[in-house]
Amino acid sequence: MFEWIVLPQGWIALVTLVALEIVLGIDNIIFISILVARLPESERNRARRLGILLAMASRLLLLFSIVWVMSLVEPWFSLAGNDFSGRDIILIVGGLFLLGKSTLEIHSSLEVAEREGPVLATSTFMAVLAQICILDVIFSLDSVITAVGLVQHTSIMVIAVVLSVAVMLVAAKSIGEFIDKNPTIKMLALSFLILIGVTLVGEGFDMHVAKAYIYFAMAFSVGVEMLNIRIRKNQDSKKVQLDKKIQ
Repeated sequence: MFEWIVLPQGWIALVTLVALEIVLGIDNIIFISILVARLPESERNRARRLGILLAMASRLLLLFSIVWVMSLVEPWFSLAGNDFSGRDIILIVGGLFLLGKSTLEIHSSLEVAEREGPVLATSTFMAVLAQICILDVIFSLDSVITAVGLVQHTSIMVIAVVLSVAVMLVAAKSIGEFIDKNPTIKMLALSFLILIGVTLVGEGFDMHVAKAYIYFAMAFSVGVEMLNIRIRKNQDSKKVQLDKKIQ
């Protein structure tokens, strides 16, 4: 099981898979942060940790059920000349879930922005955990199938998942707080999730989109938004200094 330890190829595969799991986990962290933001402040950290641990559990369960996961690529039925497997159905349903949830979150955020007064929590703890569980399964399936195609040793996959979850646990709170302080980042993240949802639905219909284009678009958008945040901070700082001089 661990014969790869003495092989350089094994370590290269481990490092590559850890990096892949972390990248794929960022989307998960963003959505978990958005969902837990609807809870009272005292419950957010607990929900965030449980959500990330659930993400690890769902990925490990899929890894240990690797034969079942691989069988999902076999066609179940044909429709309009297209073959649909269990993986295709899950990707389509998962993509539609992301589209619906992201659209509702954007609508809710715009409604909150128009209201006056404090924002009250609109979700219960268990409701948020249930949504996180669904999301974890959606993201885990695609990442596990990718991992299966990348490495052959289950032990490498398990170690990669555990290490990536450890990184997520450390970074989740800071990412969540940053999103809370910058509402435009939340809107950008929800836009990314819509893009991912469309991509998942497209993959379910065998319309393969190169992930490099998607990641480049996301990176470019984040870079532009970082510049906007810096400009806004400079403008706010100059406004405060101006107000002090006037007083």
